[in-house]
Amino acid sequence: MSTSSAVTATSRFSVTPKRFSQLALATFIALGLIILSGAAVRLTGSGLGCPDWPSCYHHQLQASASIHPIIEFGNRLVTIAITVLIGVTIVAAHVRKPRRRDLILLSWLLALGVIGDAVLGGIVVYTKLNPYLVSIHMWLSIAMLVVGIVLFHRSKYQYGTGARAEVANEATQRVARVISAVFALVIIAGTATTGSGPHAGGSQGQLVAKRLPFALRDVVMAHAAIATAFVGLVAATFIILESIGAPQRLRGGARRLLIVSCIQGAIGFIQYATHLPAWLVEIHVLGAVSLTIGVTNFQLGQVARDKEAWAIKTPRQMPA
Repeated sequence: MSTSSAVTATSRFSVTPKRFSQLALATFIALGLIILSGAAVRLTGSGLGCPDWPSCYHHQLQASASIHPIIEFGNRLVTIAITVLIGVTIVAAHVRKPRRRDLILLSWLLALGVIGDAVLGGIVVYTKLNPYLVSIHMWLSIAMLVVGIVLFHRSKYQYGTGARAEVANEATQRVARVISAVFALVIIAGTATTGSGPHAGGSQGQLVAKRLPFALRDVVMAHAAIATAFVGLVAATFIILESIGAPQRLRGGARRLLIVSCIQGAIGFIQYATHLPAWLVEIHVLGAVSLTIGVTNFQLGQVARDKEAWAIKTPRQMPA
């Protein structure tokens, strides 16, 4: 093969930075959707709709024509779709031009996460929805979402030797880390609350799936206290950023985070006052996904970086 032919073949199978970023965005969105579909499985009592894994039944791959098996099997199909999407992302990271090691490592980290999450899901089924494992299942899904957000962010910005990396304010950067740590506690307390509540995940309720050995009211109060501290910390951060005239990306990120956290807090109060209706708990999970995105982006926004050339918006030319 001639040199020119080799170059042509290589370029034919290469991926542009813009195309890779679009793929990273699709992966990140899919990772958020799997959290919502997994919550729907639990809240509809479909956790044991497919009593076997990876097949739905011992001698049958697909679900039977009833609601709980269909919902549980549908969630498994979403997992398969995400696995394929992450596989494509890995290939794209390797053939991206120019090639970046950080994007390759993050893509492989997502692959390890989805494999671990799928295996853990199978163990959850065979342990009849062990509440501790269900909580870990949620934590791992949230962690994968964070990795997906970081992958998408890095795909749009320049990283590596010589790339600009300016910290706007070291004190604010430390506060952002504290916000992330407190939010992690909010997630842990939230899963403990769900694990102690009435939504066991099995269609036969608590006769099938055990609950965490905590009084629901006590766990709710602990969750509310941590969430209140989180909102207060975000509010104080926003006020300080506004007063010192911080960069717009930081003030805007803190503002959005404050708005979403206040809405999330209101939803949490209403769902407890109305005895945890399943549809409202699902909305609360959506709020948790939104907060995960907000907290991660706020952390990433602490360092100013130059965008990739394709991501720089050029002003529109006025017609002559």
